[in-house]
Amino acid sequence: MISTGLTVDDRSMQTALAESVDVVEAPCSQIGRKSGQSGINVFVHLAVDKDATEWRRKRDAGDLVGINDPTPYGYGRAEQMGCRVAFSKSKKENKVEKLWRLALRAILGADVVHALRNREAILSSDIVWTHTESQYLAVAMVGLLYGKRVPTIAQTIWLIDSWDALSWPKKALFRSLVARMDVLTFHSPENYARAKALFPAADVRWVKFGIPAETRRMCGRRAHENVVNILALGNDRHRDWKTLIDAVSGMERVKLKILSGSVPKRLVKRAGNIEVTRAGSNDELREAFDEATLVCVPLRENLHASGITVIQEAVLSGVPVVATDVGGVSAYFSPDEIRYVPVGDAAALRAAFEEIFRNPEQAFARASRAQARMADLDDFGAQAYVRQHVDLSREILKQDRS
Repeated sequence: MISTGLTVDDRSMQTALAESVDVVEAPCSQIGRKSGQSGINVFVHLAVDKDATEWRRKRDAGDLVGINDPTPYGYGRAEQMGCRVAFSKSKKENKVEKLWRLALRAILGADVVHALRNREAILSSDIVWTHTESQYLAVAMVGLLYGKRVPTIAQTIWLIDSWDALSWPKKALFRSLVARMDVLTFHSPENYARAKALFPAADVRWVKFGIPAETRRMCGRRAHENVVNILALGNDRHRDWKTLIDAVSGMERVKLKILSGSVPKRLVKRAGNIEVTRAGSNDELREAFDEATLVCVPLRENLHASGITVIQEAVLSGVPVVATDVGGVSAYFSPDEIRYVPVGDAAALRAAFEEIFRNPEQAFARASRAQARMADLDDFGAQAYVRQHVDLSREILKQDRS
């Protein structure tokens, strides 16, 4: 038993934890295998702020910014693939409840309170799908607390990037929880390769992430008299805003718009050609794409394909993309489709911008090839992404029954 502050075999703690949270009623009634029914009962356990009902409400109102499916990350598409899908529900919390939940999440590295609130659906489903490590580590904890191993597809985003900085007790705890997962999935071949070394006994898979790709806007040169508009967006922790801002500093006729809440104010304090704001609606985001000469995705060192969502959104919007070649994004798009630059190289980034300004036709030829790649819905986009989850689920459940 690892000394982590959570003794999972302590029955008194199990009772105390279970009674300290309210069970959230499952969002649909068909959780768990029903006699005489075929198909897979999937429970999608997501973060508190990804409640499916709220997601749909925001999307319908145009307030969910980005190219999004009616269900979180498109997981509801599995309904058309022979599954019955239910999503985790988020409880409305008062300040004390939220503080309690966040404190345990900080200590354990997983949102165990949110998982306990959804424990009935987790424990009675055929298989659980998760979107980040905070969810699957919590699902594993619930399984330990209730003495049941829950079939789970454990999608990992940031854990491998942060692994070396973890304390040894957390590493020990996470290794024990990862051992209870059926499959570890990753969006990047770089994350995948490191995970195979860290967890040699685990079943590790690369699952290509994709957004809804059924609708594409025609690629074409955006003419803006005397102005070149560069658009950058995203809040991922690995955005390299400093290198981007250094690259455009002093560039005449260039305007940089950054849609993000993560840009340090000191970086743009004296920059007259840079606007930092946020897109409050999808209409505002579409307008920003329409005005953009190109989209830049500047990145720091990472392993998890940071920026791949924005890159796909730009490609579907018909805009040329300049991105940092790091984290495995080049496994999605080749240099013939995306203009890549090295990490942290402001001069190379500036040279890429100037190249596009001088030869826009070449840039839009790349954009067209990138968009053609996303037209293959069997290989790219939300449909292919969810299909991989369904295929993995069938594989896991077949093994469990054999």
